Amino acid sequence: MLAQRIAQQSLRRLAVARQPALVSTGIINQKRLAATQHMPEDEASRQILAKQRLHRPVAPHLTIYKPQITWILSSLNRITGITLSAPLYLFSLAYLAAPAFGWHLESASIAAAFGAWPVAAKFLTKFIIAMPFTFHSFNGLRHLAWDVTVGITNKQVQITGWSVVALTTLSSALLAFL
Repeated sequence: MLAQRIAQQSLRRLAVARQPALVSTGIINQKRLAATQHMPEDEASRQILAKQRLHRPVAPHLTIYKPQITWILSSLNRITGITLSAPLYLFSLAYLAAPAFGWHLESASIAAAFGAWPVAAKFLTKFIIAMPFTFHSFNGLRHLAWDVTVGITNKQVQITGWSVVALTTLSSALLAFL
């Protein structure tokens, strides 16, 4: 709500600065009408619209910018959030449905099955599971710090970004060795 009021006030100030007399008296009424055209629902009109869609400009959002740690880690934070929540929900549903289907998803049976794996497979599995958890935790703390305006200069953002990557790798390896 506050952001909308600020935006409206700034637009009013800009309009008054350009043509103060016309805006203040209400002579200028800013409108932007959309140019639309009704088209019949047949195959020819669908083909015309499909051709028009192919020639529409596309925002160059990813193709013109150099990859930076800020948007890479922000994207990975969202991806790891989904990566962590989806298996949790799936396992929870499977755990609830296990007695009906005769599955053994108890902690003892899972631990016994995991204990029979080779050491390298255990380490790799634990590392893969720990990586999104630790990254999401450390990067989440970084985002919380930004919410209270701590560490938001360009240099601090770079340092904290690479710190999150290093802490994630080290803590995931440490957790995998346990």
